[in-house]
Amino acid sequence: MPGPVFLDGDRVRLRTIEEADLDFLQRTINDPRVRGSLGATDPVNAEQERAWFEERNEDDDSVSLLVCVEGEAVGTIGLSDLDETWGRAEVGYWIAPDAWGEGYATAAVELLAGYAFDQRRLNKLVAHAYAFNAGSRRVLEKTGFVEEGVHREEAFVDGAFVDIHRYGLLAREWHASQPER
Repeated sequence: MPGPVFLDGDRVRLRTIEEADLDFLQRTINDPRVRGSLGATDPVNAEQERAWFEERNEDDDSVSLLVCVEGEAVGTIGLSDLDETWGRAEVGYWIAPDAWGEGYATAAVELLAGYAFDQRRLNKLVAHAYAFNAGSRRVLEKTGFVEEGVHREEAFVDGAFVDIHRYGLLAREWHASQPER
């Protein structure tokens, strides 16, 4: 059973990650379709997943949340490299393959961006996506992120060097795109 609701949206809810979620996280992160989109090369066992969970609970420079639909976990989203002085953080997310194409990543990014800009008073969010990950790039563009550049052949994924696209979203751009409240 997922943890308490932290952010509640129309399509998804973002909840705290709890110990009971570790099986879902380990099983999904080891799925080749998810692992490949993250550039992960090594399998993750239960002990490693627990260590990640415990490290995240102690890390003040990150926020990690479970993406849920109708009470069921479908992925994760978070902020990392949170820099209060500069007012920036990096957004990262993944959705389980069975839930791809349903708009859950877009809804989760929108919720998290609102939190980052309105509650954390950040000025900029950044995100990275592999050139081959058209779905992730589309999510970022639909939520207002602007492509800021391409790191050519920056990563080695599945036997080939691939480009990484860097995206950014400023608080003023986010607020200008939101309906009147």
